[in-house]
Amino acid sequence: MAASKNDEIRILTPSGMLGYGFPIEHLRLGLEQKPHAITIDSGSTDSGPQKLGLGEMTCSREAYMKDLEVLLEAQREARIPLLISSAGGDGSNLHVDAFRNMIAEISRKRGWRFKLAKIYADIDKRHIARELEAGRIEPLGPVPPLDPRELAAATVVVAQMGAEPFLKALEPEDVDVVVSGRAYDPAPTAAMAIRAGFDPALAWHMGKIMECGALCAEPVGRSVIGYLRQDHFEIEPLNPAERCTTASVAAHTLYEKTHPFLLAGPGGTLDLSHCTYEQVSDRRVRVSGSRFDPGKRYTIKLEGAKTAGWRSIFIAGARDPIFISQIDSILDQVIAGTRAYFGDVPEEAYRIIPHIYGKNGVMGDLEPVKTPAHELCIIVEVAAATQALATAICGKARTSLMHCPYPGRIATAGNIASPFTPLEIPLGQACEFNVYHLMTVDSPTALFPVRYEEIS
Repeated sequence: MAASKNDEIRILTPSGMLGYGFPIEHLRLGLEQKPHAITIDSGSTDSGPQKLGLGEMTCSREAYMKDLEVLLEAQREARIPLLISSAGGDGSNLHVDAFRNMIAEISRKRGWRFKLAKIYADIDKRHIARELEAGRIEPLGPVPPLDPRELAAATVVVAQMGAEPFLKALEPEDVDVVVSGRAYDPAPTAAMAIRAGFDPALAWHMGKIMECGALCAEPVGRSVIGYLRQDHFEIEPLNPAERCTTASVAAHTLYEKTHPFLLAGPGGTLDLSHCTYEQVSDRRVRVSGSRFDPGKRYTIKLEGAKTAGWRSIFIAGARDPIFISQIDSILDQVIAGTRAYFGDVPEEAYRIIPHIYGKNGVMGDLEPVKTPAHELCIIVEVAAATQALATAICGKARTSLMHCPYPGRIATAGNIASPFTPLEIPLGQACEFNVYHLMTVDSPTALFPVRYEEIS
């Protein structure tokens, strides 16, 4: 394995998300810089709770296989660790094992051998219940305290690991590939730098910038490389047509944060209030001044989801300005009529949720523009206890909206146009996050077991 010198460690991130793809020629440019590790994230809660709730993955198996084969070949060529975090999107044990199986399949096809370290992140709900009773679990942000009934309803609960489980997994010098369960996005990059003896503050900050690949570049791209030194780090995209600027890197430092300077994570808080950003070349930015406060206790974030009925939707377009000017009252009339038609079904047993794109479909009541567009996309979502009921209610709402009378109506047929058939589209089981809490732990590694395996 390549070893870093005391004065610099170089880390390559080919993409902000495994399975999204990346240009191989840019990866090759990165390998020419002789990096000491390749890190790539695979996880996010952005795409919803169904991954945890139903055991689905963010990307297709085919997409993961395509990216993995390229990265495994790069690992073999460069003889450096390949670190993959939050397998499958949710980082559940199920998906760590799925990634292991994909790596094994590629290895068999190509005749390759790897020493694989797997880090698991599922947390036993009985352990969480004991910690809840002991007062060691608290809400993260504007969520209610953890209810034992919600904990029981969660299909699986994972915890976001910090850098320490990666450090533990890399203790054997011959580890080729690390696949982890749910992890704090900067953790694998930070772990490689901390392992090489660099400042944890700079390690975490560089990990924060690199976790999304070249999203910190102009224009935004895929692949990026970081150069960490004793008192600063530098970031550069690998696509020659992209560049990092002080503005783009500083802006990405603010990405997905609730505070402009403080970023809490497993094991402490990154303080960026004294950072400076310097343009050292046309395409590269130097960052210094990061600080890290380890805090008085070590907390990890718990994530869990439950199934919550079934959903169906219909999609419609509207162009009539008279209809559009009255859309709120028309929908109120449609929803009231639909509820009356299904009067034998308790109202709390289902939900009718309209989304009006072209009016406030993105921001809802927070939308500052009060004048609707000249055309609307109307999506009405129905969530109910069964798929059949959701589809039936959805169908009634659609036909009611199609023929709803309103003052000034000129059309004698339909109010809306439906671009797809079936007109009511069943979406399957619905899920919702129901565990989003912090748990205090005594050990940053005890809940994240590491398993080693020779893949050949």
